[in-house]
Amino acid sequence: MAISNQVPPQNIDAERAVIGAMLQSKQAFEDINGLLTKDDFYKTAHSVLYQSILDFKQDNPGQEIDIITIVDYLRNHDTLDICGGMAYIAGLTSNVPTTTNARYYAKIVKDYSIRRQMLDISSRIKDSAYDESSVLTNALDDFERQFSDISNLSGIKSYVPAKTLIMQSVQSLEERRKTGVIDGIQSGYKGLDQIIGGFKNSEFIIIAARPSVGKTAFALSIAGNIAIRQQKRVGFFSLEMSGSSLADRMLSAESNVSFSYIRNGKIPTNDADRVFKSAEKLYEMDTMWIQDTPNMKLYDLRSQARKMVHENGVQIIFIDYIGLIDPDMKGDVPRFEQVGMVSRSLKQLARELEIPVVVLCQVGREGEKMEPTLANLRDSGSIEQDADLVIILHKERRYENIGSSPDDPVDPSASSQDRPDVQKIKIIIAKQRNGEVGYLSMGLRSRTVHFENWEEEI
Repeated sequence: MAISNQVPPQNIDAERAVIGAMLQSKQAFEDINGLLTKDDFYKTAHSVLYQSILDFKQDNPGQEIDIITIVDYLRNHDTLDICGGMAYIAGLTSNVPTTTNARYYAKIVKDYSIRRQMLDISSRIKDSAYDESSVLTNALDDFERQFSDISNLSGIKSYVPAKTLIMQSVQSLEERRKTGVIDGIQSGYKGLDQIIGGFKNSEFIIIAARPSVGKTAFALSIAGNIAIRQQKRVGFFSLEMSGSSLADRMLSAESNVSFSYIRNGKIPTNDADRVFKSAEKLYEMDTMWIQDTPNMKLYDLRSQARKMVHENGVQIIFIDYIGLIDPDMKGDVPRFEQVGMVSRSLKQLARELEIPVVVLCQVGREGEKMEPTLANLRDSGSIEQDADLVIILHKERRYENIGSSPDDPVDPSASSQDRPDVQKIKIIIAKQRNGEVGYLSMGLRSRTVHFENWEEEI
């Protein structure tokens, strides 16, 4: 039988029980409030009545609700007849076996509502499949997002009074004062965390630099700190570099053995033990997932990101880099519009998944010799507009030691100024939507392709 000939999933008895319980019990009202919306009810009378109950409580805080008060409220708003009249509303309370099961009745209503939403999306998928003018990957991404929303739906997120949020903010502040813990995922670099306060959930974060300055090394260093030392779950999309190359870099940084040794397989005997012990540590961490498909389509990237979060509990995502994401748009669309669409989509992804999304971006040629600014972000001004936080890396100078090899052993206890393989990199906080801008210096060790703190006053 075709879907169009079937009656949509519904449970009118459960709908009546939900409203009847709310009219009989203050506790039932509290239990149900926030779990449902008016759109979850199949019968129009129940939808209007449920919303009217919520509106009454909003308009009359502290006032108890019952059949008399709600009927009077409906009559004053000319909606009594739509809700079935006084006799119908009075009969709702007799349809409730017990108000203590109010949440269970609400769950039944929600389940049937989700089934109707599934049918609605399925119908639109069918229509879209026949519409050859629609962009296929955009339609797929939209439908997957909607199904993802449904599969994770355990009740609508209700609005809250401002005073509740303020109290939560004060409690969080007090906790940070007592423990010193930053409210966000820490980068692992004290100076950086002091300025940005860690990476916040739902934020779209940009790390930008000219080629070869070290933006991949910077992102991977932070990702390693989060996954290895904080034991938080990290997703890393590498569209430019293979997963095996990332693994080699992580192994070099963790073991403090030259990257060139590991890459070429020529590890000195006295370093081999450190390498294998570090490999064992990285193998056991089980907190990082890497996707290294080159030139990945935007739809596929968003799909994989959702999968990482929902299946593996990933708490932060890194993407290297935005210019290599294929938006799958028509060839005549200007490049800046394509990148702008990708930027907006990734910002929406951060909001949808409620985790930080850190995206690498290139700086234009004009930022080669002079200190780059937000205006130098390549391909699109949308990136500057969409980003909540922009971190720009700028190579200031390099400490050279004539006659030394970059693979010579380095004493890790020596100061950065005494290390011939350390490049001083200026870290510019060019934009911070919820904080101040500023800068600090960090060191990039060429031997291990890893960032470290720069030992000087910030």
